[in-house]
Amino acid sequence: MGKCTLIVIDSVGIGDLPDAAEYGDAGSDTLGHIAAHTGGLRLPNLRAMGLGNIRADRPLLGCEPIEDPTGAYGKMAEIAFGKDTATGHWEFMGLVMEQPFTTFADGFPEDIIKPFLEAIGRDAVLANRPASGTEIIRECGQEHIRTGNPIVYTSADPVFQIAAHEEVVPIETLYAWCEAAYEIVIPRGLSRVIARPFVGDWPDFTRTHRRKDYALAPPRPTFLDELAAAGTRTLGIGKIASIYSDSGVHRSIHTKSNADGIQATIDAMSNADEDFVFTNLVDFDMLYGHRRNPEGYAACLEEFDAALPDICAAMQPDDLLLISADHGNDPTWRGTDHTREYVPVIAWGERVRPADLGIRSTFADLGRTVCAYFGVEPTNPLGTSFLRELR
Repeated sequence: MGKCTLIVIDSVGIGDLPDAAEYGDAGSDTLGHIAAHTGGLRLPNLRAMGLGNIRADRPLLGCEPIEDPTGAYGKMAEIAFGKDTATGHWEFMGLVMEQPFTTFADGFPEDIIKPFLEAIGRDAVLANRPASGTEIIRECGQEHIRTGNPIVYTSADPVFQIAAHEEVVPIETLYAWCEAAYEIVIPRGLSRVIARPFVGDWPDFTRTHRRKDYALAPPRPTFLDELAAAGTRTLGIGKIASIYSDSGVHRSIHTKSNADGIQATIDAMSNADEDFVFTNLVDFDMLYGHRRNPEGYAACLEEFDAALPDICAAMQPDDLLLISADHGNDPTWRGTDHTREYVPVIAWGERVRPADLGIRSTFADLGRTVCAYFGVEPTNPLGTSFLRELR
């Protein structure tokens, strides 16, 4: 037993789930459609690990199956209702909500907006509808600067997002607005309130790295909590700590980009005291999936693939690397929201036996494998470890 590193390549789905039609996503295919749209995926390192072998029946253009992959590979189905960040990550760690989170496809009703305005001392919000974050600040930014009123928007995710210009609304005021909103919207079934600060002049506004998430704490212990109770220390990189409200996370590192997250992961694999390095790389989703940019998404995948040799070089012989995703976000699909898809799972290490892991029935298989790696038997029965198949 050495270190275990789990890298979530946020939104990199690998084909629609059987129930995708219930979400309007039948036919969605993040990796498949990016490959077709861009003339083929150029991911030699992921392909060598077995990414293409996951789709032997429907080969990914440019990432077809190979004879002798170096890693173990498969795909996982989500059993929780939803296709958002919290739902996917919580299922990784053994938590499936009995009731789905609430979304507001037509914007937030008066009985949410009115108490929010009273709490922050403003007389109106701008937007109040599902929208792309970059598009809504371009559309409403000038009015926001003139009035100082918050830009409030949502998405297919159960989130309440507040955008404000840093020169109009001080960052601490924006955070206070989010804290006020949290008390109002979380009891209504949302999972997160997100501060979305931006700077610049119209039309070239830019969102800053001082985004802050106020997330609902997991209502029950997760595998992370059981790992912590057994003495396993988890380092959360990116938005991991906020997704789990720090529960079971020993230490966290905030990141500004995929490149920043990758470097923090490499440094942690080599030097950190923590046993479990848990990273979310969000640029795939935030910059390219939601903005429906398949070319940018493909380039982002190539950048991650190019970093894999350095990631692998940071590993010791007993270490285990796991790569997966939390949902899909097909950049060729209609709308700007996540897509209900299978997600890939790849395991790699010097002592990992190449194997076909097949179709896993729940994302919880991933977290249960992490537990098995550290010799922890969770009390929660969800999921089946595939550690034995790696040895």
